[in-house]
Amino acid sequence: MFDRRLVSNFDWVLLLTVILLAGVGVVNLFSATASWNSTATPLYLKQLLWLSGGVLIALTICLFDYRHLQHFAVLLYGLSVSLLVYVLLLGKTSMGATRWISLGFFNLQPGEVIKIAIILLLARIFAKTANPFGYGLFELWKPTLWLLVPVVLILKEPDLGTAMMVIFIAVTMLLFAGVKRGTLVGLGFIGILVAVAGWFGLHDYQRARIRTFMNPEADPLGSGFHIIQSKIAVGSGGLFGKGFIQGTQSQLSFLPERHTDFAFSVFAEEWGFVGSFALLFFYLFLIVWGLYVARRAADRFGLFLAVGVTAMIFWHIIVNLGMVIGLLPVVGVPLPLFSYGGTSMVTTMIGVGLLMNVSMRRFMF
Repeated sequence: MFDRRLVSNFDWVLLLTVILLAGVGVVNLFSATASWNSTATPLYLKQLLWLSGGVLIALTICLFDYRHLQHFAVLLYGLSVSLLVYVLLLGKTSMGATRWISLGFFNLQPGEVIKIAIILLLARIFAKTANPFGYGLFELWKPTLWLLVPVVLILKEPDLGTAMMVIFIAVTMLLFAGVKRGTLVGLGFIGILVAVAGWFGLHDYQRARIRTFMNPEADPLGSGFHIIQSKIAVGSGGLFGKGFIQGTQSQLSFLPERHTDFAFSVFAEEWGFVGSFALLFFYLFLIVWGLYVARRAADRFGLFLAVGVTAMIFWHIIVNLGMVIGLLPVVGVPLPLFSYGGTSMVTTMIGVGLLMNVSMRRFMF
């Protein structure tokens, strides 16, 4: 029988915050592509379509109890890993990377899908294996194995940014689950060794990005061009910005990838410090609200589900903003709800749907 409390406890705050951020993103995308001459469907209209579809998906997710997802976590993980294998064998290659599966009207990026699958799987594991004293190193071998399989496949594409996001999400969920101090030190040491060894496994362009991050002015017309132009765009916005569709860096095409990775640079140039502060305030509110949902969750599975989704959004924000202002290397991580991308938008909205689901059923035990 339908419980009326589900309607009365619907999380309008979360949904309206997400729609506000995504709506600003669509308007920003209109500005970023205003100077483009193309007969194809404008990107901002495509993004609006993905947003509409994403909202419908999020609302659909709210119709069933999230706790049933525990029974399908392993299956969804297996399907996602299968998609990663498929994309390596028969995927669509673009700009030297094989990351997409062409579906005709839509290019599916399995690297985005695996984020949700990892969140569900780890939420199930940590919900069923609670340890009041924190997890030891031996207890973490199985979750680590589950994690390494998709990370290795994603790195083979290659897609360093997505691999980083998957690891960051998993580590955040682990820290919330609790880790023994000695285990934490051991994992940190292992992480340093892996990072040092991983340097030699990076592709040449990935090493170039890290070198560019350290000194972008060394090659201002080559590998350093993106980040230098992005920093100019952000800084030239001043206090109140240059105005809508008035940004010189974007409108004169000095800023590359301004509809995806550097969408925030366009916004900062046009709306300045005041506009950027307002945008970041709403992103901060979204993260805090996600943690609030986790805190009020009815069970441990809901808790870790909410933490995982919030971590996914949080790390995308941190890494993208770090990229565009020169604090982090450029690794191709989109700003959630803001950068253009169908798979990214849908994945984020699936996460939002899961958050709303947990929030709506916080009273059910």
